[in-house]
Amino acid sequence: MEAIFQGKTYGAANVGSKGQLVIPAELRKELNINAGDQVMIFAKPDKKLISLMPSSDFSELMARAGKVIARLESQVPRKK
Repeated sequence: MEAIFQGKTYGAANVGSKGQLVIPAELRKELNINAGDQVMIFAKPDKKLISLMPSSDFSELMARAGKVIARLESQVPRKK
């Protein structure tokens, strides 16, 4: 079987009638997700896999990626 998941299992959760899902307390604690926090949701539909990331962490990741891209762009010669 192809390794699509390398991590820890936090148990099962039920999807409510409104499509709501409760994130297990242990995972919320490990990811520092609190009531009212926003999370980014990523999916690989072909593998039936969903991932969550706190929005604050995603924002930080994008800021760091922007700096790396800017640094790389400065190293590429510009066409005249």
